[in-house]
Amino acid sequence: MPEHRNTQLSRSMCERGLEALVLLPGPTLQHIAGLSFHLLERPVVAVFRSDGRSALVVPELEASKAEAAASIDLLFPYGEDESSRSNAFARAVGQMSLDGLTIGVEPLRMRFLELRLLQEAAPRASFVSAESITTTLRILKAAEEVDAIRRAVRVAQAALDSTLPLVRIGMSEHEVASELTLQLLRAGSDPETAFSPIVASGPQSALPHAVPGKRRLVPGDLLLIDWGARVGGYVSDLTRTFAVGEVDAELARIHDIVCRANAEARSVVRPGATCSVVDQAARRVIAQSGYGEHFIHRTGHGIGLEEHEPPYIQEGNEQPLAAGMTFTVEPGIYLQGRGGVRIEDNLVVTEEGSETLSTYPRGLKVIP
Repeated sequence: MPEHRNTQLSRSMCERGLEALVLLPGPTLQHIAGLSFHLLERPVVAVFRSDGRSALVVPELEASKAEAAASIDLLFPYGEDESSRSNAFARAVGQMSLDGLTIGVEPLRMRFLELRLLQEAAPRASFVSAESITTTLRILKAAEEVDAIRRAVRVAQAALDSTLPLVRIGMSEHEVASELTLQLLRAGSDPETAFSPIVASGPQSALPHAVPGKRRLVPGDLLLIDWGARVGGYVSDLTRTFAVGEVDAELARIHDIVCRANAEARSVVRPGATCSVVDQAARRVIAQSGYGEHFIHRTGHGIGLEEHEPPYIQEGNEQPLAAGMTFTVEPGIYLQGRGGVRIEDNLVVTEEGSETLSTYPRGLKVIP
């Protein structure tokens, strides 16, 4: 693993009284060791000791991939039979001296399968949450990580630019989402895109996490598109809301209010400001306009190797912002049965203030 990340990991573990950290395939393992595996029925488990040693239990068919990465000290491959797998876990636990230690795991990623194998091999070990460590490791992005997110924003914006001229009244939400996915890949997104696009029209746009369906676009609809790209493993996450033909005055008004809330929230982002302050800035604009009860989610969330990660931009989160944090600002107003508006941008905190990475126009563009 990169030397600075190795040092940071060891220091964080020592500060929190953890003697070892166990990771399954996912963003944290990719961040620490540059290793990317699918989470399947064959377990892959990485072990990191606070003294800097590391080991990987891996299926034989993935061993050459792990060896090529050269970021792990000890490799314990296993075959297809269960006894070979159990033996690999036992050897890894023995050589890494894990039994009896306090071992950190990621609570949102650890599965029963791997935990059981570890507990069988290290019955005296204590397994605890390492969320505070993994959050600390990934929350401040290095320059090259911010550059990857910036490229993911550019790819996403180019993909929407290529999609919108193809959108017509009568198209289904699913057809729009399919075209957008194709354009994301053509524009340069990783094959595993950031997430499945949300395309929601008319009353469906009042559902923040709507799934594109068979509903067809009709004049007077609001059309909400929430989409993103993945470049080099890092994601973008954007939302814009459009008018299908002419929309009624109130729908146009809430679009203007959300635009102002988005701008106000972005204007207060700087080192030392808290996540709660950013949320309050957006919420104040919407509440003062009479739609406070229709803003039903937090103002934003972190982005990086995952589309949702710390910091969380929400009321009550007094975590101070710091240079290198990357996150969304995405206020919304949702009128059930009629339509909803969300405008989402991606930001990075800088030493002097902040930079909005996304530049896609925020005005109410009309789709003819």
